[in-house]
Amino acid sequence: MKRDFKFSTLAQLEAFLYELRNRGSKYSLDRMFELCSALGNPQEKFLSVHVAGTNGKGSVCAMLERMLSDAGVKCGMYTSPHLVYLGERIKFCSNPVSKEELLGLMQRVSETAEELFGSRGEADKPSFFEYMTAAAFLYFAEKKADFAVVETGLGGRLDATNILKKPALCAITSISLDHTEFLGDTIEKIAAEKAGIIKPGTDVVCGFMPCAARAVISAAAERAGVRAVFAEDIFPDASSMPQTSLGGFYQLKNSATALLCSRILNENGTVEISEAAALDSLKKVSWPARWQRIDLPENGSFMILDASHNIEGAEELARNLDELARKYPDKKIVVSVGSLESGRAKALLKAVGKYASRVVLLVPENPRALPFEKLESLLPENFPPHKRGKVKEMFPRPGFCSEIGSGEILVSTGSIYLAGEILAALRGQEADNLCDILRPEK
Repeated sequence: MKRDFKFSTLAQLEAFLYELRNRGSKYSLDRMFELCSALGNPQEKFLSVHVAGTNGKGSVCAMLERMLSDAGVKCGMYTSPHLVYLGERIKFCSNPVSKEELLGLMQRVSETAEELFGSRGEADKPSFFEYMTAAAFLYFAEKKADFAVVETGLGGRLDATNILKKPALCAITSISLDHTEFLGDTIEKIAAEKAGIIKPGTDVVCGFMPCAARAVISAAAERAGVRAVFAEDIFPDASSMPQTSLGGFYQLKNSATALLCSRILNENGTVEISEAAALDSLKKVSWPARWQRIDLPENGSFMILDASHNIEGAEELARNLDELARKYPDKKIVVSVGSLESGRAKALLKAVGKYASRVVLLVPENPRALPFEKLESLLPENFPPHKRGKVKEMFPRPGFCSEIGSGEILVSTGSIYLAGEILAALRGQEADNLCDILRPEK
């Protein structure tokens, strides 16, 4: 029997999306090509920059979107996951899709998907991420976007976004060991998956990465007959990297990658962005929860909200904590941390142990979140004092944290889902807690 889709509220949409979490467990682009073909191939109706990478891809997308928008381009941006509201993933002219538009898009995508896949097994039906990707492409096409900056979800080669046949430019921001159970257990294997977005006729800009990853990506670009241009060849140290409004040393690397992207787009005649304009745009980027400073007036202090959630991110977190300690030698650093995976949590806890005066352990509202007992089992020796906490108790109202005094700074790090909960609490809102399940169930 054909299912009747009527999404008149976000709650109804959320209930439907929860049902999709275990779907699409067969990795393939076939579903996306079939679904988008039935929707009129919206992904072919705008130019795009396709961005992959282990870390930094969302930040680079935000930087490119700002550059293109400042240049007068009608630009869409598709990123994941979101922090507070599902529609943050789909933006046009810097604004998230409205709730009404999102409900309408998802209803149309759902009805089309039901017609195509309704009689098939669950593993052959589109996943949450595939629904969202199709909705984003449809939205950009109907808004008559000139351009869209599109971030991959997981990997690249078989990611739902990789139905973009001929992007104006591809970018791979960084490569490190993450999602190894799905992308491979070596740098080379992961780099090969990310390099799957490279297309004939489309140059690829690369950020800062190990030599092994560089070799794999260079070989993939050569096979496709395109250039691979590496930011580290042009920006060898921090002093050569362009400044950005986003905090943290790693954002300098991202700004270098984004600036190089703008140069290539300008060079190949895709869009006119002067160097001066690009540099100015980099100083006006907004991308929450990436070493974001948030003032806490009631506490007489501030906090840093970050989403360093994997091993490479932990290394950058340690560097940023060191800089923060040097900048504010008279203040103690309190760290809150929560994670979804043991290896990531272990790296994060090791990074914060050297700098934190004390630590608050948190459990994100996510079915994959590590419980307190597991977090505590991962604490290294000589770890600073710690306690268990809850987000709503730590942030009972906007502009206030119950865990720090005026002589302390809070740094919250770990899962991006945890960052979303905290940001919502600081805004006096509720995060929707829709989870990405981008991987097959085991």
